[in-house]
Amino acid sequence: MSHEGEGENERNQYRRLLTRTQAVLAQGETQWLCEVIDISLHGCLLRFKKPWGQQNLEALYTLSIHSPEAADIIMNVSINHVVGNEIGFKCEHIDTHHSSSLRQLVGSNSVTDKLLARELIELTHPA
Repeated sequence: MSHEGEGENERNQYRRLLTRTQAVLAQGETQWLCEVIDISLHGCLLRFKKPWGQQNLEALYTLSIHSPEAADIIMNVSINHVVGNEIGFKCEHIDTHHSSSLRQLVGSNSVTDKLLARELIELTHPA
């Protein structure tokens, strides 16, 4: 992936924590087991056992992540892109309690606490 033409701040805005954690994506009564490929304060990349089929691309989903490194994380996400069985999701909402858990998970591998704090504020207080 090329970052030509992007400023340093633009690249840092989407710095991600690489992880391999099991999670559950749900919409209503339907649930899918998946693997978290990477996660940031802005969204995540998930891998499913099968390619994404006819599920609603416009829907709001609930992602539940159990991490040994932090408390459970629950966030509302929407689909950003689909490539086979890997799907990028945008974080639409996360409450303060779960954002603290996400901050702990991401922060354990974060280089810049100031940047992490700014990303957390942007996530919990959308413009």
